[in-house]
Amino acid sequence: MSKTLTKADIVDSIYEKVDKNRAEVKGHVESLLDIMKQAVKRDNSLLISGFGKFEAYDKKARKGRNPQTDETIILPPRKVVVFRLSRKFRSELNS
Repeated sequence: MSKTLTKADIVDSIYEKVDKNRAEVKGHVESLLDIMKQAVKRDNSLLISGFGKFEAYDKKARKGRNPQTDETIILPPRKVVVFRLSRKFRSELNS
């Protein structure tokens, strides 16, 4: 089973390549992630050329079922974020 890349792994990888201390690198990574989150919240999309696009959209309220009691419930509306690979990255991934 493959290992999941974490934020700490990203910080470590960048730290090894630059001449900054770990706290500065962590601050830059946090800033980048905050910019990305704000873009998705504000614009409902974030495009990173050569990588992919994050898009947020609204899901309507719908009927659901509690599997323990078999009771029908109404699930509230919510926002969902999806990620779509760029064509370039998809071809790299599949070659």
